[in-house]
Amino acid sequence: MAEFVFAYTGGSMAQTQEERDKAMAAWGAWFGELGGAIVNPGNPFGASATVGNGSSGNGGSSGLTGFSVVSADSLDAASALAKGCPVIAHGGAVEVYEALQVM
Repeated sequence: MAEFVFAYTGGSMAQTQEERDKAMAAWGAWFGELGGAIVNPGNPFGASATVGNGSSGNGGSSGLTGFSVVSADSLDAASALAKGCPVIAHGGAVEVYEALQVM
């Protein structure tokens, strides 16, 4: 088994408490479907900065909105797990990366 990072991009933030409750229920249900594949459910991202080549700026250049870490047999298997992610239903996407164990 390998670990894969789900990097969430886009989507929309809930504006009301009712919308937040509904969104949290959707995430909880999806994590329930993933079961033991969840290594780290992760969190949404807040403020960000980009740093490179001696310069820095406010805001991340990639547009990441959050992450999770899962365990799967392959990139294809991890990608299949990502298809039910609630962020997709709200206009976002999930980028799936294998986390290489080098340390």
